[in-house]
Amino acid sequence: MGKFSVGDRAEVLDEAVSGIVQLIEGDSVTLLTDDGFSLQYAVDSLVKIEGDIAVTNYEAAQIKKQKEQPKKRKAPTIKSKERNTPKMEVDLHIHQLVKSSRGMSNYDMLNIQLDTAKRQLDFAIRKRIQKVVFIHGVGEGILKEELRYLFKRYENVKYYDADYQKYGLGATEVYIYQNN
Repeated sequence: MGKFSVGDRAEVLDEAVSGIVQLIEGDSVTLLTDDGFSLQYAVDSLVKIEGDIAVTNYEAAQIKKQKEQPKKRKAPTIKSKERNTPKMEVDLHIHQLVKSSRGMSNYDMLNIQLDTAKRQLDFAIRKRIQKVVFIHGVGEGILKEELRYLFKRYENVKYYDADYQKYGLGATEVYIYQNN
């Protein structure tokens, strides 16, 4: 351990901290750390760094830490607007809409499903909800076609197949344009 002078580079023995000596008061040394903090240490807890070529324990630890860090895979960037947009889901399976569909014709069930879809879409427009997923199931595709016919009547919406990984082919997502 050498005697310190203001301007010397020093390293803390038991911590990954190094910096430039700013002030020496008795047994206390104020170090301006490489991170820009002024910290006080006892003289005997510091080691003087001589010359430019020496690799300090701190630098070696930093290099080792960088090499050990697994490369982070970049997650797909989601626009903050999309990320914060709550999605409304409307399940149009008939058993979700009525206690029992016994004795109902396909026509009656379809009308209940379409009325529900229209009510929920109007609700979403009123409440300024931007995305609504209508879960219609796969089936024969009649409900899906009727829904698309319904959505075409709205000027402020676009519709497309919902996320395949989450819903398969059985859902349509509606995006509602919000005019400020």
